[in-house]
Amino acid sequence: MKFENTKSFAQFLDQQDKLAKYRNEFNFPRLNNEEVIYFTGNSLGLQPKKAVEYVNEVMQDWANLAVEGHFYANKPWWDYHERFNQPLSKIVGAKPLEVTVMNTLTVNLHLLMATFYKPSGKRIKIICEEKAFPSDQYLIQTQVQWHGLDPKTTIVEVKRRKGEHNFRTEDILSKIEEVGDELALVLIGGVNYYTGQVFDIQAISAKAHSVGAFVGWDLAHAVGNIEMNLNEWQVDFAAWCSYKYMNAGPGSASGCFIHEKHHTNTTLNRLGGWWGHNKERRFLMEPQFDAISSAHGWQISNPSILSLAPYLASVEMFAEIGMKQLVQKSKQITAYLEFIIREIAKEVKANFEIITPEQSTERASQLSILLHGSGKELFTYLMKNGVIVDWREPNVIRLAPVPLYTKFEDIYNFGKILKNGILEQTSN
Repeated sequence: MKFENTKSFAQFLDQQDKLAKYRNEFNFPRLNNEEVIYFTGNSLGLQPKKAVEYVNEVMQDWANLAVEGHFYANKPWWDYHERFNQPLSKIVGAKPLEVTVMNTLTVNLHLLMATFYKPSGKRIKIICEEKAFPSDQYLIQTQVQWHGLDPKTTIVEVKRRKGEHNFRTEDILSKIEEVGDELALVLIGGVNYYTGQVFDIQAISAKAHSVGAFVGWDLAHAVGNIEMNLNEWQVDFAAWCSYKYMNAGPGSASGCFIHEKHHTNTTLNRLGGWWGHNKERRFLMEPQFDAISSAHGWQISNPSILSLAPYLASVEMFAEIGMKQLVQKSKQITAYLEFIIREIAKEVKANFEIITPEQSTERASQLSILLHGSGKELFTYLMKNGVIVDWREPNVIRLAPVPLYTKFEDIYNFGKILKNGILEQTSN
């Protein structure tokens, strides 16, 4: 399709959009009594209106039933988390028994590393990407130290090539081959938070297994954003937060994937807890831990129902739509955003570059713009004029058009504001 930088063309795209109605399912912040243009769904998704209803339902059940809510609430708290099995499995390409919800993202990655990072002999090293999200860096560093090892010699970072903004798959595969039988674990973010690059999860997972290593993924920026087939790709484990593209609210519950091949493997360490114990015998208060033979067997505490309620509201929307439709719109709206940015750059001779990969297969709903000369002043201008974007040091603005609630007309209007912001800067 040949794009146009006109309001009428953007409105035409909105008229053709099969997901347009879902925008009305979200609450938007307002500035000067107008809905903002919201491009930070990769940081915190907007609030689904249904989430308020689901949280209120839990509050009412708590008020009216107290402890009996565990069994007699409209959605009993006892098995509330099991409502996620089916819809989440479709979102990540898994079997229902391979997914669960519990804790928060980094907590879950620590728990999963307790199972899957088993340094022994010379097989002690971990491969991650250079400048991973800080939580992942701290996670890996402290896990290595917890095992009495030196992060400097144990952690192997795959680096970008000089002058390039993104990682090359062949460099990651080559590094895995190089480390070989010293490699215990590969742990990488499925979508790079800084550039929006999508990693080849299937190829990297297969290569890690070929040298005898486990492989795990931080899918914080991938879940609800790209199509995945974690079961088919033989990923050992993965975890993700739910408050970005999944719209579950600040600090909400994390999702986990553990491949079915590991569910009954008693040679793997596991940190047990009451909620991971045999469900049918849980209230017998037995002294010996008997793990559930599914991802639920990695649960420790009973999950926070108030945290799960808004997540369930969002997950049900994803289940209704399906990832194929979401990704289809994601590709189109991200392409239109790229077109508008490049058109404005030509019109005003702006000095910035898009550092997100150009190929649609290597990116999701995010474009990262590296500013040359504009600095944070442009970011501030956008924010003051109703465009909510994200700033990352040293000089990058991240834009995430979310297919559930971003209109093509938002993209067009953003282009006008961007142009005015650049012209204002150059005139000062």
